[in-house]
Amino acid sequence: MPNTEHVTAGKPKVGGHVFRAPIGSTIPTTAIATLDNAFIDMGYISEDGVTNANGPEMDTINAWGGTPVLVVQTSRADTYQLTFISAMNPEVQKMVYGDDNVTGTDVSTGIAVTANAKELEDYIYVIDMIAKGNVAHRVVIPQAKPTAIGDITYTDSDVVGYDTTLGCTADASGNTHYEYWQEV
Repeated sequence: MPNTEHVTAGKPKVGGHVFRAPIGSTIPTTAIATLDNAFIDMGYISEDGVTNANGPEMDTINAWGGTPVLVVQTSRADTYQLTFISAMNPEVQKMVYGDDNVTGTDVSTGIAVTANAKELEDYIYVIDMIAKGNVAHRVVIPQAKPTAIGDITYTDSDVVGYDTTLGCTADASGNTHYEYWQEV
């Protein structure tokens, strides 16, 4: 029998909702575990929230004459798309341009960004949400980096944002992300 108690929305957790830490940091294994001090809050995300594309890609093998005889999975990409809107957060700048391409820790003393073709670094990402009934929902991505960043628009009618797709890479167990749910 369907149960409406299992239906929820994905609201951000108050006090921080997207974090990143260098590879090798302690990865949380529950929805409520305290994050390692290496995790840094990435600031606000746009009202569009977070979108996870996590589906298999299949090829259909046909016999001579066109009859389908086998469907095989060729890949299973796992990506997260979200728009970071804390443009003056140096950590967001480091994610977009690379750690070595950003200097400064605050706009009060100055942040400098250099854009070039250096490869972006992999990081651990954590997305914290609160589901209906005060249930913590945590997504842990053990290894990911931006694989696409949309056009950056500077206008007086909208915030500066970095529309980012994070491409997940499998960990040693072959998993590209983990999800945890727990009442708080």
